[in-house]
Amino acid sequence: MKPKVTENEQYLSASNRITGVVVMVIGLAGLVDIVLEWRTTGGLLVGALIGILMLVAYVGLVRPSVTLRPDGLLIRNHVRDHHVPWHRIEDADVTDILRVHTTAGKIRCPGVQLVMKDLRKSRVGGRKLGAENSISRAEFVVDRIDNHRERHAATAEGDVVTTWAVPELAAIGVLAVVAVVAQILR
Repeated sequence: MKPKVTENEQYLSASNRITGVVVMVIGLAGLVDIVLEWRTTGGLLVGALIGILMLVAYVGLVRPSVTLRPDGLLIRNHVRDHHVPWHRIEDADVTDILRVHTTAGKIRCPGVQLVMKDLRKSRVGGRKLGAENSISRAEFVVDRIDNHRERHAATAEGDVVTTWAVPELAAIGVLAVVAVVAQILR
């Protein structure tokens, strides 16, 4: 009898995540400066806009990921989450980003993507690709998805569930309303 695996495997773009965190830290420094020095409706407007830009950096760069779980594949895209049970996955491949083919269609996963310089090197056949290039990493993720699908498909159940990233969208909406109100009161 196989032991039940309860660990999750998460794959994401480390370079995107680092860039997103740097942008958010710079935005946080700007927000602190505004709170300390510029306490007017103009400051509120600028603070709300910086907050929106920080959330956009989070949603665009930090949030996307692919998580392999015993009950299915969790794909976190920019503003939507897809939970795909293992028996609903037909295939997985990589073009510029990871694509998961399901019985309902294709789901693109920007959490696992290829770096253009690796694609160019592989096309021209020039300098040898390093061991830790994005192509081999993406192929590793595809292999892990295939492995989990083979292992868990017999016990999987349910349908593909797609949900919106409600907290992130709500925060952007609230900050947009604050910015509009600050502009009106200005």
